[in-house]
Parts: sequence; structure tokens; C-alpha cells
Amino acid sequence: MIKIRSTFAMVAAFVLVACAGSSDTNIDGTPVKEPTAAELRGLAKSAFGAKRSASAQRPAAFGSYAKGCAAGSVQLAETGPTWQAMRLSRNRNWGHPELVDMVQKLSRKAAAQPGWNGLYVGDLSQPRGGPMLTGHRSHQIGLDADIWMLPAKNLNLSTTDRENISSISTRRAKGAYTNSNWSPAHHEIIKAAAKDKRTARIFVFPGAKVKMCNDEKGDRSWLNKVRPWYGHHYHFHVRLKCPKGARGCVDQAAPPKGDGCADARQWVKDILNPPPPKPRDPNAKPPKPRRELRVADLPGSCSAVLASD
Repeated sequence: MIKIRSTFAMVAAFVLVACAGSSDTNIDGTPVKEPTAAELRGLAKSAFGAKRSASAQRPAAFGSYAKGCAAGSVQLAETGPTWQAMRLSRNRNWGHPELVDMVQKLSRKAAAQPGWNGLYVGDLSQPRGGPMLTGHRSHQIGLDADIWMLPAKNLNLSTTDRENISSISTRRAKGAYTNSNWSPAHHEIIKAAAKDKRTARIFVFPGAKVKMCNDEKGDRSWLNKVRPWYGHHYHFHVRLKCPKGARGCVDQAAPPKGDGCADARQWVKDILNPPPPKPRDPNAKPPKPRRELRVADLPGSCSAVLASD
């Protein structure tokens, strides 16, 4: 009991400092209620996964992409002129206003591509961000979006359709190359996302990055933001920078300089000819299993985000 009280007191004090002037009040100026000791002890994914709506606060991102939360999120409409949000049962079509604006803008670019009427949009964030009950480790601060590779031809899908339709894979040879589903439209859509000044990174499988490196004949500067990563062949992942003037939002380190094509080609080489595994050190201690994040592990402002009504 002493340990619990001590933890609660320490976190509560941090909340008061971290939230001063920003996240300790609702948008109407009323103070948020103090989080309970049970909330602070509880698993963060349970606490944030239970919230069905955004906090009544000004938009803000707190913490880092894989350890944080989002205040004052806005909901991407389930259907728009050039997009549809998918897997509505997950309630993950929420994000910072800049993210929602980026998705809408990108969907208009997609609608101009042959065979596309817009975008099918996968997960953004939960209403208040934070760790998710299932799936992603990132997407916690309302600045990440998954965009399906499947061309959005039908923008009148029912709720049931959106639960059952799957995207398409665009890779072959375990991600070393693109397959016949890949098209110049994918190139142009990802290029448009990368050229948005708000974008920090785009994650896509290595073969797609190499394909874009080989095909791009004009300005290549945008390729720097496109980074090879495991999976990401049914969708690509757009990550925005922390909004200008954001306090408490932690940006990821900038990508290395250059177009990143040599790095992507090395990924492909390693897929086709995997390097031998490193010898195991018999004296090395086994790695500790990853511990589930608790609310108290997140930035102090996240407790106020949970408490806001």
C-alpha cells in the first residue's frame, strides 16, 4: 500500500507540472478531475482502449510515437468525397487535426490517379491515442496513418464490407521486389505523401523503395523520407512530425541525409541472401520480456487526457 501511494503521489505531482497551462483544463476552461490510483496502476492499453471519444482539450500530442497519447483528437469522417475509413469497429479513425487534413489532402491526389477514386484508410489512432488493445506499438500520439495499397474504386462500402474486405499485397520474394499489383499510381501517391512538409517518414517494404528509386526521374529529395521496413506491403505508413510549437511531443530522429536508396538496396540483398546469424554469446543473459506499458509509464499529461470529459 505504501508503494502504491508513493507511486500515485509521484505521478500526480508530475502531472501537475507537465500539464500546467495546457492539458489540465478542458476546452471550456473547467479543470479535469484527478486520475484515480487504479487508473495510474492499470494497463495503459486498457485505459485508452476503453475511451470511445476524444478528450475535451485543445489538440496536442504528448510523448513519442510508441509511448504517448493524444489530446483533443478529431475524427476522420467514416466516408468522404475521396476516402473511406476501414475497420470501423476498431474506432481508430482519430488523430491530430494535421493528420486528418493530410489524409484528406492525400486522398484527393489519389483520386486523380487512373483506377483510383480515392483512398481506403486504415488505422490512425484511438480517440485519445495511447497504446492499443491489439496491433501497433506506435500510432499513439495521433500522428501516424496506415494507407491501404488497394485502389479505392468503390467509395460506397457498407460497414460490413469494411470489416471483411482486405487490402492487397504489393510484394514478391518476401519483399525484395514489387509484384504486378504495384502501379505507377502507388509511386505517385507515396511521393505526394512524402512531399507534404508535415511528413517525417513513410514506411514501406524494401522492394517498393528500390522500385521508386529506380523509377523516379525527377526530383529525388522526397525519397529520403521513404524508409524500408518489415511488412508494410498491404499498406504504407505515414508519420507526421510533431506539430509546430507542440510542447511535450517527441520527434523521431531525422533520417540520414541522401535519398536512402543504397540502404534500401542493402535490405533487398539481405532478403535474397540472408547474412549468417550472429553467434550466440553463451554468457549473455536472456532478454527480458517486454513489459506492458502502464498509464504511469506515459508522460504525465496523459493522465489528464484520460481524465478529461
